[in-house]
Amino acid sequence: MTPLVRPLDARLTLLALALLSAFGTAQAQVAPAVEGSASIGIGFVSGDRADRSLFDQYNGLRPGDDFLGLFSADYYRRDDERGTTTQFQASDLLNGNRELGFKWKRQGDWKFSADYNELVRRDPNVANTGLVGAGTTTPRVAPLSSGAGTGSDFDLKTQRTGLGFGFSKVLSRQWQFDASVKTEKKEGSRLFGIGMNCPSAVAPGCRGTTGTEAGWALLMLPEPIDSNHSQAEARVTFAGEKLNLSAGYYGSFYRNENGSLSPTVPGSLYNPLGAILPLSAGLQPILNQPVALPPDNQAHQLDLTGSYAFTRTTHGNFKLAYSQATQHDNFAGAGLTGAPAGISDLGGKLATTLAQLGLSSRPMPKLSLMANLRYEQRDDSTPIGLYNLEGTSTYTNRRLPLTTTKAKLQAAYQLASDYRGTLGVDWNSIDRGTFTATSAAAGITALRQKTDETTVRAELRKRMAEDLSGAVTVESSDRTGSNWLQNNSGVGVTEVPDPSAASTGFATGIFMPTLADRRRDKIKLNADWQPTEKLSLQLSAESGRDRYNTPSVYGVRSSNLGQVSLDWNFAATEAWNLNGFLSRGSQELDQARPGAAIMAFDNKTTTVGIGFTGKATSKLEVGGSLSYMDDKSVYAQTLDSTADLGSAALLAATGGLPDIVFRQTSLKLFGKYTLDKQSAVRVDLVHQRARWGDWAWGYNGTPFVYSDGTTVNRKQDQSVSFLGVTYVRRWP
Repeated sequence: MTPLVRPLDARLTLLALALLSAFGTAQAQVAPAVEGSASIGIGFVSGDRADRSLFDQYNGLRPGDDFLGLFSADYYRRDDERGTTTQFQASDLLNGNRELGFKWKRQGDWKFSADYNELVRRDPNVANTGLVGAGTTTPRVAPLSSGAGTGSDFDLKTQRTGLGFGFSKVLSRQWQFDASVKTEKKEGSRLFGIGMNCPSAVAPGCRGTTGTEAGWALLMLPEPIDSNHSQAEARVTFAGEKLNLSAGYYGSFYRNENGSLSPTVPGSLYNPLGAILPLSAGLQPILNQPVALPPDNQAHQLDLTGSYAFTRTTHGNFKLAYSQATQHDNFAGAGLTGAPAGISDLGGKLATTLAQLGLSSRPMPKLSLMANLRYEQRDDSTPIGLYNLEGTSTYTNRRLPLTTTKAKLQAAYQLASDYRGTLGVDWNSIDRGTFTATSAAAGITALRQKTDETTVRAELRKRMAEDLSGAVTVESSDRTGSNWLQNNSGVGVTEVPDPSAASTGFATGIFMPTLADRRRDKIKLNADWQPTEKLSLQLSAESGRDRYNTPSVYGVRSSNLGQVSLDWNFAATEAWNLNGFLSRGSQELDQARPGAAIMAFDNKTTTVGIGFTGKATSKLEVGGSLSYMDDKSVYAQTLDSTADLGSAALLAATGGLPDIVFRQTSLKLFGKYTLDKQSAVRVDLVHQRARWGDWAWGYNGTPFVYSDGTTVNRKQDQSVSFLGVTYVRRWP
């Protein structure tokens, strides 16, 4: 999200202004055309860190800053004699989200570009902790002896710094070469942590909670971030009369300076009732184990794309691509131990082959046809190793091959002068390959190797009048799959032709919704209406429903979505313009859970806004907008007749999970006064009020508390105002 207020026409740096002077001294028979602007100003922000945690997420301001400087500029120079143009742009040079850009080109010959940018993101949650070395790879947990919330506030933030270069050269009338490289450095920390609940099958010997020992712990350990992601791309393009070709290379290189997080956890922590107790036997060594962070990796891709005009009305296109991604980060170098004997790194290798063909034709003036076929095969050849040792059970890692085939057919026919119909069929087949027999799939009852989905789509579009047109689209899809594969925990899977058999245990199993049989139906309406030259309206409405079917009585049963939106624009006079929007969306999800619990998730979002721009006088331009958003998530919980008395009593006493509500009102006003042909003053005013009630991080004023007394919370009701004044100077 960019800052809420930007100076008018804010675009360049002091460096650009210096270069402007250098370019300005050049002599030519025809004086180059030079344009530019610079703006400088000051801004004031109300409220403290708690009042502004939502407002400050992406605006680049440091917490607690009340005043900020505003400086931006741009510069453009065109030399008609040489056929070149030079452009510099920059914005927000005095804040944390700086952007600089440079472009230099000769029309029809070559082009060079460079850019630099910064982006700071601050977590809206505030962490209060006694953690020593928070944000490093070696944090030391120190329980707050004076109670939760008596530590120091820790600012969770990340900063991205990016640099990029691009070059393009026209080699001939038919050939062109393009290349680019960019790199981004990311530093800081983000919300992260570890936890363990004993006893556990993955931690034999770890005792549970008693009156004198804590057998459960959850700790906030911010993830330390110090990584670099570089990307390189090169492409050669050929453009002929009928044949167009493009061959390219893309490379991605990720490097993380932090291989693992190695915490130091003491022998005593808080239990859920707020008492500091010794940890149960076996829990402390588990919590002190290093945690792997994202490893170094790289990927390379070669592709060839093209199109061919068989006739004036028939065209074909294709794409061929091959990519290879690898991960060879050394375990010991990352600070990790316990790898299988003889294995020093994962040796990850993923090769992907892609082939795509397309054809479009217009055999008759009223008939248009289109066909596409896409095949993608992902081959996972990562070595298999014995990474998981759980008591007497052993498991290896799992290969994840994937083959996806997609086909699409579509026909459009002009039924009459005002009617156009479209009919399409899509087919999507996914093959997940052979299950790695020595691996295990935890948390689910069965898998599926193949799923197939067919979608039928029809659209009717009508021009009802010169100023009114609309369309209705109906879509229905059906997904089925192969037989279910029952997990045998490290000794392969068993195909189950009859999932209804009592011996399978599927009746109360857990199945992934992405593998379940699913029926999806959707309908969408849209209309454009311009009743007068001054007023235009756009209306859109959509409704859809998914129905899932698995062998189990548990899991997702159905989901529904709906969306209605209206946008309008009214040109009251040549000087004044009004616009606005209204949107209402809903999403419902019904599922049954173990313990006879039935949950219906219901989310509704409403947004509305109105804005205006106009010229009060020949020198004064004003504008503004007022918007409101209301997002509410409701978790309706009920129990069936098989629920136990304890569950019924708990639901009756608590009423179930609270609602999550986010509401925000934003007012933005600006005024621009022209002093003369080359200078102006602009004033911006922003006021934002927000309410965010999320029981996951706080409820009724009580923040979320970790096992060392660390709390994570945000102020539920926030209010902030911004006032900015900038002076803008243009030239010539």
